Amino acid sequence: MSATILFLLGLVALVVGGELLVRGAARLATALGISSLVIGLTVVAFGTSAPELAVSVTSALADQAGLAVGNVVGSNIFNVLLILGLSALITPLAVSLQLVRVEVPLMIGASAALPLLALDGGVSRTDGALLLGSGVLYTVAAIRASRRESGSRSRGPLPLASAGQIVVGLALLVVGSRWLVAAATAAATALGVSDLVIGLTVVAAGTSLPEVAASVTAAIRGERDIAVGNVVGSNLFNLLVVLGGAALAAPGGVPVPAVAMRLDIPIMIAVAVACLPIFATGHRIDRWEGGLFLAAYAAYVATLVFTATPGRSAELFSPLMLGIALPLVGATLAAISWHAIRPPAE
Repeated sequence: MSATILFLLGLVALVVGGELLVRGAARLATALGISSLVIGLTVVAFGTSAPELAVSVTSALADQAGLAVGNVVGSNIFNVLLILGLSALITPLAVSLQLVRVEVPLMIGASAALPLLALDGGVSRTDGALLLGSGVLYTVAAIRASRRESGSRSRGPLPLASAGQIVVGLALLVVGSRWLVAAATAAATALGVSDLVIGLTVVAAGTSLPEVAASVTAAIRGERDIAVGNVVGSNLFNLLVVLGGAALAAPGGVPVPAVAMRLDIPIMIAVAVACLPIFATGHRIDRWEGGLFLAAYAAYVATLVFTATPGRSAELFSPLMLGIALPLVGATLAAISWHAIRPPAE
């Protein structure tokens, strides 16, 4: 089967799978007495992150540390900047107060923990067990808290059709993304691109296609809690369960490439931190903020292209991104926050 046909079939599978997943998840939330936000943070997020889990664990076992780490870090950057940016351009996204108070700080903490765990050169099996255990505890706590707030009662009989829609939708998302990733990875490898760069771009984007389909579909259907919760929940799942599982599965843990410590992980942390002021101002993501996210992702990809190119441009562009572009973004976010919290003029 040609790459073009695989690409088209993959797109169809993603569109249909995303529609089925969002419909089933919304109905399941109602039936179980769990908020749509928590369904997005857990069921939808974990389901759409299944490709990341498969790729990172397989890569770690195959001694491709760059691919395993790059997939997690690149997916988290992609999820916030491209998926939320694209979803917000379609329709402004309402942000739950719970995300601002709980999940986004957790995402920032988990992101900041990665370079600390990797100070010895990688994420060990002990670190992996700690991350994986934290992911399980978070999931249980989130579901229990949501059921407690709703009175601990289901609001209706559990519809088997909804559960079936979720399973079929997830299956289509995984299959569709796998077809696209296989073709793109083969093309990138043929061009001589490194494992880390492939993981940060092609594989990260490809394994995040289920999140794209789910969040964009949710935004179009007005299920905005699912759209935003899916992204934040997927990032938590990637850091805690995907990276933790990969480190636990690999005999020697997962080494973290030095180049990722210098550029990509700091950018991932900056992206996570950027969510807090944007989410907190008005508890929504406006279209112009979505455009800012997309522009930031384009700048990040440009950075990867330049740093992957031999010559002096590679040596100059990475410090330029960290020394100038990120402070400018930080200043913009600070201005947004100040505008939101400053007292009204008399």
